[in-house]
Amino acid sequence: MNDTTKAPFPPVLTRHGQAETCADPSSVMRLLGESGQSGNGFTSYRSTFAEGAVGAPAHFHTRASELLFVLGGALRVLVDEEVTVLHEGDFLAIPPYTPHAFAAAPGSTADVLFVFDRAMDRFAYLRLLGRVMRGEADPKEIAESAERFDNHYIESSAWRAALEVV
Repeated sequence: MNDTTKAPFPPVLTRHGQAETCADPSSVMRLLGESGQSGNGFTSYRSTFAEGAVGAPAHFHTRASELLFVLGGALRVLVDEEVTVLHEGDFLAIPPYTPHAFAAAPGSTADVLFVFDRAMDRFAYLRLLGRVMRGEADPKEIAESAERFDNHYIESSAWRAALEVV
């Protein structure tokens, strides 16, 4: 690299045994790496969902793309108004402003690698989410943090109907 070119963030290495974990009643999230400023950098974490666990309600991001890679099991996803199931080895890239949601597929667990193409202190969001799911924080904190963490929740009749089917 020459003197006039600077990397947007330094290399990030997280050893498996050193990754912070956040847990709630339905999943365990292993925080792998987060670097850079808003607009540069990335966030990456791995979520392991219990059988049939709901991961995230319908939402969208305005500034970040979200990438999902299914490491094991099966993940039911909403993209726009279409619901499909991703299986081990499947990859999905969700651009900004695209409504999406995810949950372990019925009768299945899911192990998923998530990557966001913008660093936005998402680890703080995941920690907050875990506290809310465990009853240690008020759910209104999630709504109040929408702009900070670029998580904008919406209603989706397609997702609601999919969750009613077991």
